[in-house]
Amino acid sequence: METLIPVIVSGGSGTRLWPLSRGQHPKQFMNIKGQTLFGRTLARVLALPDRAAPCVICNEEHRFLAAAIMQEQMGEAARRASILLEPMGRNTAPAVALAALAALEKAEDPLLLVLPSDHLLEPQAAFDQAVALAREGARAGRLAVFGVDPARPETGYGYIRRGPEIAPGVFAVSRFVEKPSAPEAEAMLAAGGYSWNSGMFLFRASVFLRELAAFAPLAHEACLLLWRERLQDLDFIRFPRASFAQCPSISVDYAVMEHTGAACMVPLAASWHDMGSWESFYETGDKDGEGNVRVGDVLCREARDCYLHSSHRLLAAVGVSGLSVVETADAVLVAGRGHGQEVKVLLETLRERGRPETETHLRVYRPWGFYETLARGERFQVKRLVVSPGAGLSLQLHHHRAEHWVVVRGTAQVGLEDKTFLLREDMSAYIPTGARHRLLNPGRIPAEIVEIQTGSYLGEDDIVRFDDNYGRAPLPPRNGPVAPEQGESG
Repeated sequence: METLIPVIVSGGSGTRLWPLSRGQHPKQFMNIKGQTLFGRTLARVLALPDRAAPCVICNEEHRFLAAAIMQEQMGEAARRASILLEPMGRNTAPAVALAALAALEKAEDPLLLVLPSDHLLEPQAAFDQAVALAREGARAGRLAVFGVDPARPETGYGYIRRGPEIAPGVFAVSRFVEKPSAPEAEAMLAAGGYSWNSGMFLFRASVFLRELAAFAPLAHEACLLLWRERLQDLDFIRFPRASFAQCPSISVDYAVMEHTGAACMVPLAASWHDMGSWESFYETGDKDGEGNVRVGDVLCREARDCYLHSSHRLLAAVGVSGLSVVETADAVLVAGRGHGQEVKVLLETLRERGRPETETHLRVYRPWGFYETLARGERFQVKRLVVSPGAGLSLQLHHHRAEHWVVVRGTAQVGLEDKTFLLREDMSAYIPTGARHRLLNPGRIPAEIVEIQTGSYLGEDDIVRFDDNYGRAPLPPRNGPVAPEQGESG
């Protein structure tokens, strides 16, 4: 049997799921009932029989989030997986083309099972059955798309018009329909024969590349160039930013599926949800007697049909209906249910104003652990750093700030210029402006440190990094809010 390589496309930004989804921590890495959407997708493919190690393609700023989840769920087998890093989003067709080229390096013309990382799908048995049928279509040289029976006249999804059955459980595609208006969606449901386009595909690597070359030659050529220019970085495959920027931004549907004569559709008889808006979280959530979905510390009185999500404090709702209320440590969204597109527009306004709430949470995960901002003021900032056992921050210095470190739990090894010393609980160290320094955790439990920063400039881009265990390097400052990867705490 030929090799089946699952490809998890994890480049989405989740703009309609702000404030929980941020630029540096998008929706696929949000914790939903104890597991991330990315982790659920990974578990789904790991449960498949007769499959190879997966290939993941994600934004380079999310690489450690993806790698940590893969390590947790796959153990040492994670090293056999491929992680491809996009310096910027270019939609799904280039992502899948690069994954196809990577797959051809590992196996002889394998089948690719392409899955977005932000779907909920159950039961597993229905998914397994649909994949088995799609494999038969792919073996015959077809490009299979998974279709979902529409539960309502949804305007946020594309549709597939089913053609005749060409093999048991495999159908020809009559046509693809882009996101319709409400009257068009209602008419399609009334007519029958239409399925939601799930955005999940199964095809042979060479067939996809052939069809991409035929119908989107510029994207095909750009991906071939990117593959020739690829760089190996630790366990990741990188692509040059300048070349990537020249690649056309186009989806698999626009580039190939809507033009090819080799498309087929396999029905997916499962509960399927594209978790792209707070309305989808309302639909999939457990509702109380008044139709409310409550997540976290939530108290309701005379509230109906609301999605109420608290992350850090008590959320109380009285005498309201049809709202989505989402609380985080630094922002609260109050919106009418079903206004997902308006949330996206609101986020763009915040970005134009340079608001940091668009990019990062107060807690930011790094490869060595995480940090969170506790307080900010003029010329000072207080953070909590939690460093995993055996991990450490980079060797670095700051031009504009000094730092005071107080160990509140565990042990920290501090390198300061030419000295190295240990700090235990209740001990502290002062890091002067301009001094080279490093923080390591030599212990077996997480080291928790309170960091007090003082100085004329406390931006995250004030860092000169000399050495790093994770292959990171400082980047020049950008306009607008600064992403932590440019020079975060550590």
